[in-house]
Order: sequence, then C-alpha cells, then structure tokens
Amino acid sequence: MNNSIWQADFYRRPLQDKQGQQLWELLICTPTRSLEFTAICPQPEVNAHWVVEQLRTVGQGQEIPDTIQVFRPQSLGLIETAAQILGVKVEATRRTTALKQWLLDRAQEYQGMETYTGEFYDPLKLDSPPPVPLAENLWGDRWRFATLPAGNIKDIIERPIPILTVSEFLLPLNLGLSSTLPIPGVVIDGGRQSMRLAKWLEAAQPYFLKYVSGDPDGLILEAGLVDRWVVATFSDREVSSAAQVYEQRKQHSQGLHFLLVQPDDSGMTYSGFWLLQ
Repeated sequence: MNNSIWQADFYRRPLQDKQGQQLWELLICTPTRSLEFTAICPQPEVNAHWVVEQLRTVGQGQEIPDTIQVFRPQSLGLIETAAQILGVKVEATRRTTALKQWLLDRAQEYQGMETYTGEFYDPLKLDSPPPVPLAENLWGDRWRFATLPAGNIKDIIERPIPILTVSEFLLPLNLGLSSTLPIPGVVIDGGRQSMRLAKWLEAAQPYFLKYVSGDPDGLILEAGLVDRWVVATFSDREVSSAAQVYEQRKQHSQGLHFLLVQPDDSGMTYSGFWLLQ
C-alpha cells in the first residue's frame, strides 16, 4: 500500500516570459525533499488540466502518492481539482516544512534569473483576515495558562482522549527537548461545552496559540490555512504577565506548546489535546 506524501505549491512568481506574461511555478517535493520537481506555466495557461499533466509527469518516475499537502489557499482549488482526477487526497495544512524551506531557497534563486521582475517577493506571505471571536456557544467555563514537563506529554497522549492531535515530529523527545523542560500551554475547562468545543477545534485545525498585547490583550488561535480566532481577551495585569511568561517559555521549547480542553479541573477526563508549534 502506498502511503507517501507530496507537498505542493502552484502560484505566480516574480518572473515573466519574453512576452511579459506573469509566470506561475509548480513545486512538488516529499517531506524529506528526496523528490523535488518544478515546472513553469505562463499565466494564460494556468488550469487544473495543466496541473494533472505535471502530476502525471512526476508519477512516471515516482508512484503517485496517497496525499498531497497544500498550504496556500490560492493553490488549493486547482490542486484539489487535479488531484480528484487522479484519485489523490488533498490535505490543506500549514505543516509543509520542507516545501516552505524550498520556497525560501527558490526565492533567492529568482533574483539571478533573466525572467526576474525585480519586485520584492515573500514566498510564504498569505493574506490573513482579522481574527474573529469564538461563537458564544463554544465558550467554556474558564481558561488559564499552564505548563507540563516535557516528559509528561507522552503519558497524556497515551490516555483515552476522544480528540487527540499530536504529530510524531512534535514530540519533545524528537525535538531533543529535556524531559524536565516546562512546555507552555493553554487549558480550557469547557464544562458542558467541552466536547462541542473540542469537536469545533478539531474541524478548525489549530496551528498555534499566541498572545497579542493591546487594549485589551488577547489570545489568538491561528488555525486552518489562514483562519484566526479570538480565544480570549483580558486587561488584568496578572493574566498579561502570565501571557508574557507563556511566550518566553515558547522560546525555550522551540515554539512547542499545547492546547488542552477538559470538562473540569479534576484531571480525570480530557476532551481534546493538541500539540502545537
């Protein structure tokens, strides 16, 4: 059975052909970059059938994968349509580390090309909408900043948690983190809304939680491809101080943090747990 994954991006670049037409570039790689494929397409020829032909070209030397991961919303529709023709699943996810690093490498190369337009280009920039408050029917009873020793995370994820999202590469041991290092996180006591909130979060696909100072301060959830949600707002100095410590601890944990949703603070049952970075 084939369980391989490709990461793909298809979008316009700061390049143009001799006729002055904008050029689009398709990049395909595996998570280890053992496979790297590029193809250039003039903007008037951009369509799903062109993408299908390129995927078939890659497939002549490599088995077509089960899943193609896409992080850019503007690429998603075309790649989904092409993948559907080939019977391949598409996963919309920000976790395309190999592809994003390759895009950064490619951005440096464009400047040496004859077709380079000279414009400033950030290959990872996405237009994010302003954060939206969570619906009132999702609010739990209370929330707080918390920490877990890195060594305890393995014990938690071995418990029977209904909704559990933990990528193996994010496990503290695989990041080389000490078992005693405090991993920062946010705990939400959801009360009666606990499972409803956990199921909503599962669908929203949490990516990371960050503290944003302002008037008032806020806790923002980055989710999906470009979604942003206001988890909480606060003006209490003590909470703001805890939020600053939370961000400082993230710097020591390589950005690793967690989100835990539970019915109450008894520690007996959990509704959902996410390991984020």
